[in-house]
Amino acid sequence: MKIFLFAERNTKEILRDPINLFFGLGFPLVLLFLFSVINKAIPAEANNSMFSIENTAPGIAAFGTVFFALFSGMLLAKDRTTSFLMRLFASPMTSLDFIFGYTLPLLGMATVQGSITFLAAALLGLPLSVNTLLAVFVVLPIAILFVGLGLLCGSFLNDKAVGGICGALLTNVAGWFSGVWIPLDLIGGVFKKISEVLPFYHSVEAAKQSISGNFTGIMPHLAVVLGYTVVFYALAVIAFRHKMRGNEI
Repeated sequence: MKIFLFAERNTKEILRDPINLFFGLGFPLVLLFLFSVINKAIPAEANNSMFSIENTAPGIAAFGTVFFALFSGMLLAKDRTTSFLMRLFASPMTSLDFIFGYTLPLLGMATVQGSITFLAAALLGLPLSVNTLLAVFVVLPIAILFVGLGLLCGSFLNDKAVGGICGALLTNVAGWFSGVWIPLDLIGGVFKKISEVLPFYHSVEAAKQSISGNFTGIMPHLAVVLGYTVVFYALAVIAFRHKMRGNEI
């Protein structure tokens, strides 16, 4: 019950900021529209499958969750710099309770974001099927990955540092190394090999495999995402527990 009460408070804090709503729910729709315009501008005789809605929609849905790292990191960092967390440290809540309390609201927001993104893609020509529902569920562990990364940064950085790392830096890194902006096959070489080690590429590929109904192709990519997620959350719990014991707010 204490986790849900804490999660309810965090939900209100997140929804209170209109910038969060824009980047969490509106920005993926902007990207969908831009890629749709690009796809229509490509001559019909050219191979325009690169920007087809079947490719761009799952990629944007997966990439859109990158902003949850900023939301979770900023919220935790701001709470650390105030007396709010210090008062809560006197409660029987554990470090896991705090981490879950920050995660649950963004998990719900990720569900809404994924649903809105694919519904908007349907208006642009993406066929709706059971695979669409599967893609929404596949996006959730991707969102948790970025939430964990944000919580890790928010556990030991101030809000300005979190804004720089989880904002502009992470957005660009995830965009380029995921293949959302330019397919990695076109770049190739060392850049592609590095991308295949990082979770961003695998998150987009997992979403693409789910929307195409390739069930056997989902798990290899999702396994990499889940592996990084476990590492990020374990480090976040350790860092947060250190702050609780040391009272380094």
